[in-house]
Amino acid sequence: MKTMRMMAVAAAAFCAAGAVQAQEPLKIGMITTLSGPGGYLGQDIRDAFQLAIDMQGGKLGGVPVQVLVEDDGLKPGQGKQISEKFMKTDKVKLLTGIVFSNVALAVVPDVLEDGGIYVSPNAGPSNLAGKECHANYYVVSWQNDSLHESAGSNANNLGYKKAFILAPNYPAGKDALEGFKRAFKGEVIGEVFTKLDQNDFAAEIAQIRAAKPDFIFQFHPGGAGIAFLRQYQQAGLLDTVPMVVPSPSMDAVTLKAIGEAAVGVNVSAQWNNDLDNAANKAFVEAWKKKYNDRPITYYASQGYDTALAIGAALKGTGGKVDDAKAFRTAMLKADFASVRGNFKFGNNQHPVQDWYSMKVVKGDGGAPIIKTMGKISSNTGDFYAKDCKL
Repeated sequence: MKTMRMMAVAAAAFCAAGAVQAQEPLKIGMITTLSGPGGYLGQDIRDAFQLAIDMQGGKLGGVPVQVLVEDDGLKPGQGKQISEKFMKTDKVKLLTGIVFSNVALAVVPDVLEDGGIYVSPNAGPSNLAGKECHANYYVVSWQNDSLHESAGSNANNLGYKKAFILAPNYPAGKDALEGFKRAFKGEVIGEVFTKLDQNDFAAEIAQIRAAKPDFIFQFHPGGAGIAFLRQYQQAGLLDTVPMVVPSPSMDAVTLKAIGEAAVGVNVSAQWNNDLDNAANKAFVEAWKKKYNDRPITYYASQGYDTALAIGAALKGTGGKVDDAKAFRTAMLKADFASVRGNFKFGNNQHPVQDWYSMKVVKGDGGAPIIKTMGKISSNTGDFYAKDCKL
């Protein structure tokens, strides 16, 4: 009898321990840029990702989660060290958060080689979209080139013929110019690579003035984009040489910094805060309630959607990430309501989505806003998907 009682107590203790263990949150490792001129990009991704968790009561897809966040400082080596710590010390299998493609290319291949799963809320370098695609690599934002192809198509629709184009000399910058040129049907009369995080563009602006293009296309995310626009406006070119840009060059933070001088800038993106769908309205309302002192950016929308995509996959696997095949099956269903509207994964696990033309205009109160003007394309994938053999 005593033996049976002891066995019952042991069984009860075992079950209780199992219940406690079952309630332990799933760790998600977030490597992102939180410092320097581009620090707000990672901050918005981080905060919107967490906002999605908070709106679900500390869970994603019904699964309790804990996000471990580290700043890569826009340094590839630092990002790599963080990923190794997450996977080897913290035993994290699911990672996300990287903003810049040079950091992603230093981190993601090792994560995948070590059996991890990576879900990108921003960087989508061309290298990993085609022949080097991977079953454990997903991109929720866009493939880098697609963002700039939309700007090239927007320039065509606006009737421009001669372009001067600029971007930083790093993987995403190279993808930017290639993507733009792939879609633009006119003539590129000037092409310049700037330095990553450059803040003085006097030489480049002089080249633009001398070339006399119909318009310029420039890709400079974060603080570099704000610096470029300020100097371009101060040089008196914003009124004479129009600008057609992708959303990283004119997000809500950039607009707030530039103000009325940005009125007239043409933008293309897959998301804007005025998109009329229920998921977007709920997201915008929740962001304004929690972060009323900060404008909402497309980086935030991507961080939020990334959390929802992961949540949908976790719901499908019951919170398990050890079975990568089961996670992939659930992930690729994209069973969530995206804030951008139409969304699905292509065969290379990058988005197939709609692209919109936008413009900086004066709002009802007189302050400049980014207004959606129309649709550039629908259900659009990326150039490299054809080379992916998953």
